[in-house]
Amino acid sequence: MEPGVEELMPRLLPVGDCDLAEDFDPTVPPRTPQEYLKRVQIEAARCPDVVVAQIDPKKLRKKQTVNISISGCQPAPEGYSPTLKWQQQQVANFSAVRQSLNKHRNHWRSQHLDSNVTMPKSEDEEGWKKFCLGERVYSEIDALSDNENLGIDYIKASIVLSLSVPLLKATVTSVLEYLISWFGEKKFTPELGRWLYALLACLEKPLLPEAHSLIRQLARRCSEVRVLEENKNEEQISALNLIICLVSRYFDQRDLADEPS
Repeated sequence: MEPGVEELMPRLLPVGDCDLAEDFDPTVPPRTPQEYLKRVQIEAARCPDVVVAQIDPKKLRKKQTVNISISGCQPAPEGYSPTLKWQQQQVANFSAVRQSLNKHRNHWRSQHLDSNVTMPKSEDEEGWKKFCLGERVYSEIDALSDNENLGIDYIKASIVLSLSVPLLKATVTSVLEYLISWFGEKKFTPELGRWLYALLACLEKPLLPEAHSLIRQLARRCSEVRVLEENKNEEQISALNLIICLVSRYFDQRDLADEPS
């Protein structure tokens, strides 16, 4: 090792020249403390000053799956931008919900769903969409006849599920991704809004990069739908405003926040 480099690495213990026998062989296991220290010095001297890792670019390319956009949300239509007071109140309410979830986490984890409720597997995207949104919304059926029966009431099941399954981090992120994917091509519904709120409440901070990208994507999609809302449905506008508010102000994505009206 060069003297200049050695000066930058202060010695923690004083080690002087070792008084060793002439037949000292550094290739055999050390027999005394002096032989051990001498062997360490020899090995350190053989280490190169700079080491370059050999990286296969093809392996890195396969793992680059997280894309984070820096584009912001579209401004709210005139007259539909929420006030700062309203946004602050929603953040306070949301924080209280999250605290309640954390307080009773162990209790809810031990609860069992009703026997007629079958939860999809984590990787079953279509199963989760159907479970969360219900058969009517999933199948895009406007109304059901009296004789039609599309299975259990998944909306009621979601109330139970929101207290137990979303507490698993892997499930929360997966289901959130499935629903945001659905929302990217479909209209906003109350069923979707309830589940998005529940899943956001179960996200743990600090956010993982994947979750960070997902919620930003969600807020931008909400702003796009809000602008295209022709009838200016106040209830739906309020729901979209709420999601944008939580993403931007609770999860600290301030560049996506609505300017107070």
